[in-house]
Amino acid sequence: MASHRRPKQPSRTRVTVLTTAAAAAVALSANAANAAPSEKLGKDEVKAKVDKLYEQAEQATEKYNGAKEKQQKLQKEISTIQDNVARGQEELNKLRDGLGSLATAQYRSGGIDSSVQLFLSSDPDDFLDKASTLDQLSSQQVDALKKIQDKQRELAQERAEATEKLKDLSATRTELGNKKKEVQNKLAEAQRLLNSLTAKEKAQLAEKEQRANRSSTERVDLGDAPPASGRAQAAFSAAQTRLGSPYVYGATGPSSFDCSGLTSWAYAQAGVSIPRTSEAQAQIGTKIYNQSDLKVGDLVFFFNDIHHVGLYAGNGQILHAPRTGTVVRYESMTTIGGPFMFGVRV
Repeated sequence: MASHRRPKQPSRTRVTVLTTAAAAAVALSANAANAAPSEKLGKDEVKAKVDKLYEQAEQATEKYNGAKEKQQKLQKEISTIQDNVARGQEELNKLRDGLGSLATAQYRSGGIDSSVQLFLSSDPDDFLDKASTLDQLSSQQVDALKKIQDKQRELAQERAEATEKLKDLSATRTELGNKKKEVQNKLAEAQRLLNSLTAKEKAQLAEKEQRANRSSTERVDLGDAPPASGRAQAAFSAAQTRLGSPYVYGATGPSSFDCSGLTSWAYAQAGVSIPRTSEAQAQIGTKIYNQSDLKVGDLVFFFNDIHHVGLYAGNGQILHAPRTGTVVRYESMTTIGGPFMFGVRV
């Protein structure tokens, strides 16, 4: 007969150990939670981190601008190809209708020539490959068939090109979405840091930024540097009319700008079309590596990856759209936050 044993109960010692461990875990969690406030960043530390995030957001903005420009270009190219394909298909249909008329005429006059039957086949290329049959055709018939063959090849090439560009467009749209998200995440993180400050600290930082905006949108000593050209002067003068306009990523004016949005807008007002992004703008014109050789209206580029651009204003100053939270303003080239790389004379 089987024996019936009572289940073994946990010992008092084991229960005590488990309870103690759980209590310790709770205590550690509480200590970690209590430690968080003591790790609160000071105002200056928050400002430094926020400035770095704004710089990273500007880097992502220029990539976003490039992807957006590429998307717009691809959309135009695809639209043009699709229009060409539609017109080509109409031409092909007319050519085929012409062959149909020829077949009808032959039928009425005594039957359809075997060669014309081949015209109406689904594969005229196969017919042309059979050179011996060409002797059976009139020159008019040969010409008509070759036109159909050429048009079919042209349409096939254009459709293949459209397919490739549509793939490229899809990838570009994905990149555009990723870069937009990256910019937004950087700005959201910067705002989270700013929100960690006290009301007084926020007010102090805001006042400091407002003072910088006010002082640098007023007329500053720009020296007597000559303009790079009449159009460079016109571009610079146009940019001066935008002093005080807010920085907004992806904006190209006329009421808000990012850095390359301002420079491309300014030159457009002077009748000069330059690329949209700082990276592309750095590839045009004549490069100037010595700061002392810069003239008013020259494009000036900063940081190793060329993600920031402005207009040279003279006396070591530039006119630019700095970053989120600022406005279009003058600023010393020594306070941009990144090294001057070179200038470009458009």
